[in-house]
Amino acid sequence: MTVQTIPVLDLQDFVSGSGPDAGSDIKSQAFVKALGEALSEPGFFALVNHGVEQRLIDAAYGAAEAFFALPENTKAEYELAEMKGQRGFTQFGKEHAKDSEAPDLKEFWHLGRDRATAHPTAYPENIWPREVPQFRPVMTTLFKQLETCAGHLMSACAQYLQQPADFFTAQVKEGNTILRVIHYPPVPADAVPASQRAAPHEDINLITLLCEATTPGLELLQLNGEWLPVQPIQGQIIVDTGDMLQALSNGLLKSTTHRVVNPSRSRDRRFSMPFFVHPRPEFDLAPLPGCVERTGGNQLFPAETAGQSLERRLKEIGLA
Repeated sequence: MTVQTIPVLDLQDFVSGSGPDAGSDIKSQAFVKALGEALSEPGFFALVNHGVEQRLIDAAYGAAEAFFALPENTKAEYELAEMKGQRGFTQFGKEHAKDSEAPDLKEFWHLGRDRATAHPTAYPENIWPREVPQFRPVMTTLFKQLETCAGHLMSACAQYLQQPADFFTAQVKEGNTILRVIHYPPVPADAVPASQRAAPHEDINLITLLCEATTPGLELLQLNGEWLPVQPIQGQIIVDTGDMLQALSNGLLKSTTHRVVNPSRSRDRRFSMPFFVHPRPEFDLAPLPGCVERTGGNQLFPAETAGQSLERRLKEIGLA
């Protein structure tokens, strides 16, 4: 039996208290405390009983495999420069980590909310692969289930930061949240020696929900400088702090460096599906006064909007 290497939390401990007295019962309070401690150190936790159906995750990976198996020229039709990699296809080796010149050994597809928004400039319309008809309905349903799960987690985060439970609700409801469907193909013989499937990096957003990957490879950097493998266990979603939440909490919650290492057998493939939770672009990421007080009294991060932060990162990683 595979044992997880990071804290494991049960979402039902929190959701069970989601009535008028949400967060007031002992289990809910314990969940909020455990979530805050996990996102502070190590910055990651695994979530069970999260409400995302296993059959849906399996179907999504099936649709992903069907798309990425298409000819390169067919996939390239869905890569549009004006999208800045935020919708549709991004070719193998185009993205790199913020502080790395070596390309990541992956290709991916991005999708967001498939509905109208009160802020049409906040994110573009989705595009869908015609060749894989099951892709759209499966990914749309998965997005909605992950969004529901993320809503509960953001409510718990708000409570840990001593904010009202709905502090993030309006912000993430119309935020540029993205589901990234990633294919790590076999490592090519001519790959740049320094390239990894995903070089060491931190996530830009508030929190990330990662459906269990098809094979191992994810590792997080510990305070002692060693890398800790995180296990892909069926029924678990991996959750981590992004840079935006780290800034808002003045570093109380840590955005931990992580990577995806190359496989021991170069012909192995890997799929994963991270769900990047974003607030609305005008959301102010200036550290909350209460968090500044809890972290020593000095503001450690500048005032910046979520939109400014995202645009800066897209340039840093080669997508804009």
